[in-house]
Parts: sequence; C-alpha cells; structure tokens
Amino acid sequence: MQHGTRPGGIEVIAGVMFSGKSEELIRRVRRAVIARKRVQVFKSHLDARYAGLYTLSTHDGGTVEAEPVDCSEEIMGRRRPETEVVAVDEVHFRGLPFGPMPTLLAIAEIVDKLQAICVVCGDAASRNQRLVNGRPALWDSPTIMVGGRESYEARCRHCHRVPRHDEDQTALL
Repeated sequence: MQHGTRPGGIEVIAGVMFSGKSEELIRRVRRAVIARKRVQVFKSHLDARYAGLYTLSTHDGGTVEAEPVDCSEEIMGRRRPETEVVAVDEVHFRGLPFGPMPTLLAIAEIVDKLQAICVVCGDAASRNQRLVNGRPALWDSPTIMVGGRESYEARCRHCHRVPRHDEDQTALL
C-alpha cells in the first residue's frame, strides 16, 4: 500500500462472520501478488478449519497460504525484511471492542466494515451470535472459540442475544 511519498499504512476489513472478510483479504493479497509485491499472510494458530493450519480459507473454499502465529509480537518477529505487504486474518472475535481492534480502527487509513444477512429476520447483520448446542452462548462463556456455521450465526442488533446465567429463571417471575 502506498500513501503519498512514504510507504506503509493500515487497512482494516471488519465485520461479522459470513460477511466476506477473509474473502476480501484473500482478494487483496492476490492483487498485491499480481502487482509483484512481496506478501506474507498470518493467521491465528487456533484456526485449522477447512484447509488446515497453514492455509487461510474462506467458508466457501477460497484459500491462500498463511503462517500460523500466537500473537502480534510473533508477526513482527517473523516478518521478513523484504516483505512489502503483511496480511493478518482474524484479529477480532467478538461484537464488543476487543484486543487491538479499537486502536486499529482509530489509526487505520482505510476501514471497510462488511455486513452479512441476519439469519433470523433477513436484515443487515452486524453481530456474531455464538451458539452452544444450537442456543445463544451465555455472557460469560469463553471469549474465543474457533468455529463456523455450527458455532456462529450472523444476526442484526435486534435478533442478537447474549443471555446471563440467571436469565431463564428471571423470565419465569
């Protein structure tokens, strides 16, 4: 990416699951390769879905080679000096400000926020609905859980639910 006379910049592709974030990242990586840029792609070491640990893949089967990492510091340590484009998949896992996302969104030159379709009502989805045994996950369930359609649904603000442990009992009163 080139901004003005100095190289470098940050682009963020944000959005809920099934909105096409990984697909868009792969598209941008392929464009950089066509432009003869030297590219490194990193992904979470927790994500071995679809095509394995050394491949970034979309829910629909698009792929590109990637290096699994545990943390952002590891990315900086493994970045090769000749690399011109660094692509990172899965920085954010929840609908609340999480980890580095608020800072990245604030300092990025380009931010694209993608939406999916709410599986409940069909409106634009802006939330990930985490599921446990087909039901909305409780508020205090683990923050990070790698999964696909079996574990997550795209939902709009109005159809998204994050119940507390005692919500079922309170509803009976």
